[in-house]
Amino acid sequence: MKIWKKLGLVALSAMMVLGMAACGSKSSSADSKKHTITFMYRGGEDEKKAYGQAIKQFEKTHKDVKVKIIVTSADNYATKLQAAISGNKVPDVFYIEQNNLLAYVNNGVLKDISKEVKKSNVDLDNIWSYGVNSYRTNGKIVGKGPLYGLPKDVGPMSLGYNKTMFEKNNIPLPDKDKPYTWDQFIEVAKKLTKDTNGDGKIDQYATGFNVNWSLQAFVWSNGGDWTNKNKTKVTINTPQFAEALQYFADFQNKYHITPSAKEAQSLDTYQRWMKGELAFFPVGPWDLSTYNKLKFDYDLMPWPAGKTGKSATYVGSLGIGVSNKTKYSQDAVELAEYLSTNKKAQKTLVDAGVQIPNLKDMAQIWADDKSLKPANREEFLQIVNDYGRAMPAATTYNSEWYDVFMTDIQPVLDGKVTAKEYVKKEQPKMQTKLDAANQQLKATAQK
Repeated sequence: MKIWKKLGLVALSAMMVLGMAACGSKSSSADSKKHTITFMYRGGEDEKKAYGQAIKQFEKTHKDVKVKIIVTSADNYATKLQAAISGNKVPDVFYIEQNNLLAYVNNGVLKDISKEVKKSNVDLDNIWSYGVNSYRTNGKIVGKGPLYGLPKDVGPMSLGYNKTMFEKNNIPLPDKDKPYTWDQFIEVAKKLTKDTNGDGKIDQYATGFNVNWSLQAFVWSNGGDWTNKNKTKVTINTPQFAEALQYFADFQNKYHITPSAKEAQSLDTYQRWMKGELAFFPVGPWDLSTYNKLKFDYDLMPWPAGKTGKSATYVGSLGIGVSNKTKYSQDAVELAEYLSTNKKAQKTLVDAGVQIPNLKDMAQIWADDKSLKPANREEFLQIVNDYGRAMPAATTYNSEWYDVFMTDIQPVLDGKVTAKEYVKKEQPKMQTKLDAANQQLKATAQK
């Protein structure tokens, strides 16, 4: 869930005209009753171990099925999946990245699994509605229509803080229910940014936010957004948006509470957080297995609130879908159901520290367990239930319009261009790309 990549949609559309073949392997001559289905996903070592265990559990309940696992890194997943599609070797079951759902459905890659899920009596009401609705579409919009996948997870991006650093500097811990205002956040951040060894150089900073994954929290909490509700108009050229972007850039250039681009080159902000040299850093559920081994104590808090007075952040998701051309439809759908909704499989994945439970009742028990870290895991659930949103390009036909914004943004972060100048210049370029994406959607939806 950490990174979602743009799919080469033009290549995908052209390829789909040629048709696809199933990737389900043929039965071996040694055992004609046993057949193989393929499952392709992405993940690190902890996720690999957890999925290995979950797959073995599935195979024990499906004696005639062997699951062949194909795993890639997060960076390579989209490229390798596209290559598999282009080579007529679509996996039977595979991860769906949110921003590719419309293209996959409209080009015939994904199977409508609505009937199978209903027949299996899967309790969709006990699964996060955000997760389920992320894989529904009528080919025009996401959130309505048939079900083309089940959530592998939901990924609320929370804000973590170095509890040990707060206590060492005699600063009251953040309220777990009431967010800082932007002014309060700066005030605390300044106190936590310091030269700790007396050599005249700052070696402890308050923040180290990556613009790709953190700017959304500030824009949304200030009343700004990238588009209108219908995803037809780019809306970045507003005072609320410009103010949020400028506030974010000022962390480095005005308040000096975050390392400069040059300082980040010698030691990036992730490494600084891991070493205990940052006060605040984003935390996703997939980070827990790593962050729970930190040498300092940390916890979760609400994101600072802008003019709306409310926190905001994004909720990501990965889905598990089934190839429209699989030879083993029932087994493939049952594997997707198992990995997404089976309590034993969910426990395996959650215990590995790579996600929160998909099942709402299980998630609450997990959040209330005082033996687990971080203490305020309830914040994850509040994000999913209350103040989290999908990424700006998660439900558009492609992300090219949004990529323009992030590709060109460095001069603002470096203080060479004001946010107000930037949004005025970028909005028409983004609008052209969004119009093109919507035209592609319209054309494919009519097929």
